Amino acid sequence: METINLTCIGCPMGCPLTVTMENGEVKDVTGNTCKRGDDYARKEVTNPTRIVTSTVICEGGKIDAVSVKTKSDIPKGKIFDVCRALKGVAVPAPVKIGDVIIKDVAGTGVDIIATKQVRSEEHTSELQSPVHLVCRLLLEK
Repeated sequence: METINLTCIGCPMGCPLTVTMENGEVKDVTGNTCKRGDDYARKEVTNPTRIVTSTVICEGGKIDAVSVKTKSDIPKGKIFDVCRALKGVAVPAPVKIGDVIIKDVAGTGVDIIATKQVRSEEHTSELQSPVHLVCRLLLEK
């Protein structure tokens, strides 16, 4: 039997987990205080996955880059393939949260999506919240 020690990332508690393996199968998980810990431990030792976050260039936007992420988790072994696929990617503004930037990135079956809105440079309408309007009036005086 083999034991693997992990720290759970399923919630902020960070429980110390011990996974007992036999012939490549999980036999027992201890140390978790919730079901998420058990689920995380079993997945982490058999098929580890991650969410990848990054940025890509945004052309013609009010800012030069837009933050992106994988829409769901991908196999841990594909992280560097995803990063290579993101290298040099440029998207035109405007960009909305949830826009697909790359479909089926690195053959994972998972899309890269935008996690920030970027307006185009020529977009002139500003956010007109009450606080914004008051600040603008005070600055004009």
